[in-house]
Amino acid sequence: MQFDAALAAQDAFRRAETELGSDWKAAVELESTFSSNAGTTAREAYEELLLMAGRHPQAYSFHAFCIYITWQQVTEETIARHFETGMRLSEEYLAASDGKEQRDITYVAELHESFRAGLGLEEEDDIQMEFRKDTPKGGD
Repeated sequence: MQFDAALAAQDAFRRAETELGSDWKAAVELESTFSSNAGTTAREAYEELLLMAGRHPQAYSFHAFCIYITWQQVTEETIARHFETGMRLSEEYLAASDGKEQRDITYVAELHESFRAGLGLEEEDDIQMEFRKDTPKGGD
């Protein structure tokens, strides 16, 4: 990777404060628990952060943060479920670029390829790329 996912996560998390409103304090506590623990405690905080992201679909910086910490989960516990979660989250994130930081889009696209590679999925062939280009993004 051409960037440090942990540093990108910190930056995205700082930018997420305005996106989360009244959930910000809970997010800070969960992030602190996630960052300072390992094993079950960190995994539970991680799962709660993902649930919070689901409650804030327009919180793009927070969603990028969740993708970055999913990569951290992959490095802590290299199991298919984390790669699958990362792939799903990154695909949802990349489906539309409106209102998102270009840097996050670039980093998430790179992580998406890493999640795919971790699952043993090969690069897209020409037919898959054409299909993805022709698929409507967001909106209707």
